[in-house]
Amino acid sequence: MKLDYKKTFYVGLAFFIITIFWQTYDSIITKILIDKFGLNQTWSGVVMALDNVLALFMLPLFGAISDKTNHKLGRRTPYVIIGTVVAAFAFIGLSFIDNAQTVRIENSAIIGLYENVRDSEDDERKQVSFWNSAIVSMKAERDLALLNSEITQKQYTTWENDVYVKMQEVMSGRLTGEVTPLDLSYLDGFYHVYLSALAWQITAANPLNFIVFVGVLLIALVAMSVFRSPAVSLMPDVTMKPLRSKANAIINLMGAAAGVTSLVLLTVFGLGGRSYVNYTMAFISVGLIMLLILAFFLWKVKEPKMVEQREKDDLKFGLVEDETEVHDMSDLPRDKKISLYLILGSVFLWFMGYNAVMTKVSDYAPKILQLPSFTLPLLVANVTAIIAFIPIGILSTKFGRRKTILAGIVLLTLCFGSVFFLTKETGWIMFIVFGLTGIGWATINVNSYPMVVELAKGSNVGKYTGYYYSFSMAAQILTPILSGFLMDQINPKALFPYATFFVALAFITMFFTKHGDSKAEKKSVLENFDVDMD
Repeated sequence: MKLDYKKTFYVGLAFFIITIFWQTYDSIITKILIDKFGLNQTWSGVVMALDNVLALFMLPLFGAISDKTNHKLGRRTPYVIIGTVVAAFAFIGLSFIDNAQTVRIENSAIIGLYENVRDSEDDERKQVSFWNSAIVSMKAERDLALLNSEITQKQYTTWENDVYVKMQEVMSGRLTGEVTPLDLSYLDGFYHVYLSALAWQITAANPLNFIVFVGVLLIALVAMSVFRSPAVSLMPDVTMKPLRSKANAIINLMGAAAGVTSLVLLTVFGLGGRSYVNYTMAFISVGLIMLLILAFFLWKVKEPKMVEQREKDDLKFGLVEDETEVHDMSDLPRDKKISLYLILGSVFLWFMGYNAVMTKVSDYAPKILQLPSFTLPLLVANVTAIIAFIPIGILSTKFGRRKTILAGIVLLTLCFGSVFFLTKETGWIMFIVFGLTGIGWATINVNSYPMVVELAKGSNVGKYTGYYYSFSMAAQILTPILSGFLMDQINPKALFPYATFFVALAFITMFFTKHGDSKAEKKSVLENFDVDMD
């Protein structure tokens, strides 16, 4: 009984398509919504939560529909074809809308105002006189916009309360000298809120481009939701149960490779730093890669033959599914039920923290820390996570899943908590922090899902998997909106304290968990990669 690595690689191409789309989506859509269309952090969070809202009902729906499909190409392949083609062309279509909005921004004064602050010499930006002058100019522009009825009194009051007053508070009592690096990061955050308000002014004057952008984006998200469950289900369909752990490890590694590919593309195209760049190359490149990978997938993956071969192998090795131990959460003993609730609560909490950062960091890193590229810290995090899988797997076998997760939570809490204190001058530390973040998240990820299914029996693994995804997706729906709201009401720097708070809470719930560890067992090197990569 040996795993066919080539076959598994070819099947995993569908997961490569999924991951390269989502990594690019998370990296650039937030920036476009905030910088070019002028949405605030809250409303950009609402848009970014749409994919998870769709996933809540479309993933199980199309998973069930594909179960009952009888097509000459197989049960899953037709959905992979339709979903990939529609999503890829919709993604490419977004490049034209992004380009049109970029032209509008270029014809306004926004880029000049942005460059006046971002590209000024560091010594100049530290001066109190620089920011006093910027505040005076900003107020004059807003006063004129109100006088000319370009903005409403409500919009003016919102800007005054959210930007002007808060910048004045930072500058209060300072007539000369320099602002502190921490105050400078606050001032940068408030000033970018002002620039976003200018972009929304352009969008509100002619909203058609924004409506089309969201419409096409929605088409892409629906298409991705159509084929995600069928694509993930394809591996178990063609792989014998004892070999699925190794097969899933290969597929997850392909997902990690896809994420790195996306970030490398954004870095090479120079799209990881500035706010008002044209993302055409990113949209088109990723769309074409999705289509090319699909073509290679269709060439190599003959689903009906692969399923037929797996069925023959099942008969050969006497593999029969055990359907006798069916139970639900209500059938668990009280102590195990409490542990399950605590584990699921922990899943919700750490996704609240982690997903908020992953959704907003592409906007935070270039603006608050003025890093040359937000993609580089994310690349570091991806690479360190991949490297960490094997030693983490060894440690969790030796010390147990719960203790290993607790160590990961502590590391992730320290990482997120430290970012609040970083400034432009110390921004390089972000690379170290995100390297450790990748290790911390991998430590949690390797062990959390197995703790949930450890409490399942027989054929109920799928149901318990559903519990896991329900809690993780619920967090991913809520956290972009809640974190965005706090960033709007306080300052963009509220992002990492917010994330730190929720991850720290997860330590408490996981600390009191008593069940979900398994007996120590030897795992192959490859099986240490058998984790959920989302």
